[in-house]
Formats: sequence, structure tokens, C-alpha cells
Amino acid sequence: MKTLPIRRVNELLDRARKTRVLVIGDVMLDQFIWGRVARISPEAPVPVVEFQRESSMPGGAANVARNLTGLNVPTELVGTIGRDDSARSLKRLLEEAKVGCGGILALPGRPTSIKTRIIAHQQQVVRVDREATNDLDARSTARLLEVIEQELPSSAAVIVGDYGKGVVTQPLLERVKLLCRARGIWLSLDPKPFHHLNLTGLSLITPNRKEAFELADLSDGGHAKDPLNDAELLRVRETLLSRFKPAFLLITLGDQGMLLCKRDQQPFHIPTVAREVFDVSGAGDTVIATFTLAIAAGASPMEAAILSNHAAGVVVGKFGTATVSSEELVESFRSVR
Repeated sequence: MKTLPIRRVNELLDRARKTRVLVIGDVMLDQFIWGRVARISPEAPVPVVEFQRESSMPGGAANVARNLTGLNVPTELVGTIGRDDSARSLKRLLEEAKVGCGGILALPGRPTSIKTRIIAHQQQVVRVDREATNDLDARSTARLLEVIEQELPSSAAVIVGDYGKGVVTQPLLERVKLLCRARGIWLSLDPKPFHHLNLTGLSLITPNRKEAFELADLSDGGHAKDPLNDAELLRVRETLLSRFKPAFLLITLGDQGMLLCKRDQQPFHIPTVAREVFDVSGAGDTVIATFTLAIAAGASPMEAAILSNHAAGVVVGKFGTATVSSEELVESFRSVR
């Protein structure tokens, strides 16, 4: 099975609207400054960007949540923001996207994470990050866990969005794993290797190729044409399945699609359906959101992987941290027939 019948796609999307997903993690504001370049600065060998417009959208775990509500899935977001203008802008954007914000805590003395990208002629010139990356203190973590325990009983699945900004600490993750295991709730996480968290006992981890090799402490010698015959990639697969013991491992491979892996089973390769690639930023958020909502709706892991592959194929054809609508996702399946 490499695709899904349109009837099944619509069935899963309809079921997903009746579920609820809890997203936990580092929320941030993605800011874009758009302009054009006509000359090089006389002050330094850098382009002068003539400002044209500015836009903002939710980023990080907030973008995962926005991907879910973009597919009409009821979603609650748990994380932290500062007490600043950026926090107010971010909450307004989330409310417009119909993301539940009751679990977002405003912490004094900790700024809202902002990533500012300067874009000229559809090319990113530079990115400026304004953020705190130290771990939350025990008191703030305890407050988040109180919210999570309140929200879990009404949630069909949980996604942890770890971007290394201090919200997803080991104590928080261990408690979330315990709570989900006790209730039989699916738990997905997109790992950041530099964070060195204990990732054992998760339902799903979704590294890209680079992250997968880093998690396995192995170097990547290059891509083989066929992922199923890529000896180095398959070695990484075995290492991660043995080390972290997730129920499923989904390695995203860019223009080679995805590899869905389970212990003691042959890996399942899903070729990419992307026709044009303008921007891959945020594609991982789309993958984990779509895979998880599909599982919550009763899809098999193979069906969930196919659905998320199509969703990613849509968003990489857009510029910026984008989302996919139900109509666009259904049309993606129609277009490959």
C-alpha cells in the first residue's frame, strides 16, 4: 500500500475532527520581514534589504498545534510565553487559528521566543533568534504538569514539541510518559539530538535523516538511491529501535520521502509526493501533527505515514511555516492517481 483511497482519507479526517490532541512544548513566534535587494552595503559586504512588508505566525510547538487545527482537529497547547508584546501577538494568532491557549503560562523574566527571518526575493538572507534556552525551574515545570494532568483525560493523543528552548525537561518528559502509559494514550515526539533527552518508551519519534544519524552517534556517508538498500540508514534504524524502543520510528528523508520502522518488521518506504519545494521549514511539524491525528482517528501506522507524507508534500510547496487544509490534503491524493 503506497496510497489511500479518497474515501479513506475523508473518513480519517472526519474522525479526527471528533478527537482532541494535546500539544506540549516550546512555543515561539515566527516573524518574517520581506523585502528586495538592489545593492550591496557600502559599510560591509552584505546586501541591503529594502523593507516591503512584515508578517508573523506561530512557530515551534505552536506551529504543530496550528497544523492540527488547520485540519479541524480540536487542539490544546501547553507551554510558556513571556509577558511582552510578542506574547500578545502570539496568543492572538493562536486564537485566530482556533488553538486552545488555556495551558500557556506567562512567566515573568522569561522572554517569548522569537525567530525573525529576513527574506529577499523568496530567499532567506539571515535569521535572528531572541530567546531563553535554559531549562524551566522546578516550580514552572510543576505548574505545566498540573495543566497537563487536567487536559489528558479528554485527549486522544499527545505530541511533545521539543525545540531545545527549556520547556521539555527530562522530569517533565518522564512524567508525561508515565501519565500517557497509564491511560494508554499515544505519545509522539520530534527529537532534537543536542538536547540529550531519554527518549525511551515513546509511541513515535520522528527525526529527519540528519537527526537520526546524530541520535545514533553515527556519521552519514551519503544517500543511497533506494532507502531500503541504504546500509548506513538501515544501521541507524536498528540502533534507534534498539536504543529507544519506540513503538514506531518515522525517519523523514526529504526528497526521498519517509521510512516507517518497527522492531522485528521490515521498514516501509513512502516515496515523496512533493512536486515543487519552496521551503522545508516547519515540514516536520506537519508530519508529526498529521501522523498523530491520523492515529487518534483510528488509522494504522502505515496509513498515518502515507497521510503525513502527502501533508508534507503540500506544505513544502509553500513559503514559510505553512499548514495544509483538509481540501488541499484530499486534492493531493487525487492528483497522484
